[in-house]
Amino acid sequence: MREIVLDTETTGFEPDSGDRIVEIGCVELVNHIATGNVYHQYINPERSMPQGAFEVHGLGDDFLKDFPVFKKVGQAFVDFIGDAKLVIHNAAFDMKFLNAELDWVGLPRMPLDRAVDTLAIARSKFPGSPASLDALCRRFGIDNAARTKHGALLDSEILAEVYLELIGGRQPTMSLVASRTGGGHQGETWKAGPRPAPLPSRLTEEEAAAHADFVETLGENPLWRQ
Repeated sequence: MREIVLDTETTGFEPDSGDRIVEIGCVELVNHIATGNVYHQYINPERSMPQGAFEVHGLGDDFLKDFPVFKKVGQAFVDFIGDAKLVIHNAAFDMKFLNAELDWVGLPRMPLDRAVDTLAIARSKFPGSPASLDALCRRFGIDNAARTKHGALLDSEILAEVYLELIGGRQPTMSLVASRTGGGHQGETWKAGPRPAPLPSRLTEEEAAAHADFVETLGENPLWRQ
């Protein structure tokens, strides 16, 4: 199962008023595991931005003018997401902007029900509690120290972790649960993605030495030496 965790940055709140997307960030999940495959694109909105509307590393109009307009990158974005489910925090907002941009360049719209709204999930699971991305990071103990300013790719990476916690923890769906509930997809094979960093060894020096001594007792060419 392929999902795309997605975030956008925009010049404002309403595409009907002329606001545009200025950044898209996407993170690919396969069977709830991040694959390391991402899409990230800054976009020239062809308009100036209100003060404070776009804060990525303190960059603004002068930075974005050198990037392509959406018409030049829209097809590449559509190709990257393919037919995957989209995981978005406050999905109605991002989908509104994405569909406006797709309309303007003659690309097919995306139905709203294609998106999994993590804001709605959080409000359902924790009624009455704050459900912003920062609040959910605090709830789940997710490090968002780098999120001093908004950025679509960074927010997508953080949202991917939040999403996995919301649906039951940072682990792939267990096939046993799927078989009992009738869920799952026939023919799908779960494949683990690469681990970002190797796990540290849990062996003590004494345990490693004891294992080495044991292997010495096994005769010539034991399996553990191959």
